[in-house]
Amino acid sequence: MSSSDRRHFLFLAAALPLAACGFRPAYGPGGPARGLLDQVTIDAPVDRNGFDLVERLEERLGRTKAPAYTLGYRIETTEVGLGITPDDTTTRYNVNGSVAFELREVATGRDLSSGKVATFTAYSATGTVVATESARADAYRRLMRLLADQIVTRLLATSAEWGGA
Repeated sequence: MSSSDRRHFLFLAAALPLAACGFRPAYGPGGPARGLLDQVTIDAPVDRNGFDLVERLEERLGRTKAPAYTLGYRIETTEVGLGITPDDTTTRYNVNGSVAFELREVATGRDLSSGKVATFTAYSATGTVVATESARADAYRRLMRLLADQIVTRLLATSAEWGGA
């Protein structure tokens, strides 16, 4: 069996279970999440973390002036010092974050999907004050992007239940 034939066979063997289970792409024709794109307006941010979260959500879901859905959120973050030297200097921080979210239908005000996502990032505090502040700001930005991606994943996964198509 040539290498090309083997690859073709392996591709077909891998695709067979997906076809058998009724898999269909979320954004594909008739996909359950197709109705989310360019149909969600997100609550306005009130701080830097909110701005970064909303920016990523709009990258993934699009922006609209005539929304079918609104997405509300509440951000919580904490910092925990991890690396501590013998002279009691903290050299590394974990930034823990969570976002409680709620998707509502504009026409009826009905709650469609809600939940809470959480994750963490970290940054090093071993450089100069400027380098540490830059690393801290970057860690918070990464955290908000990760949380936004989790929210979108949750909305995609539940869209068939509440009629996102």
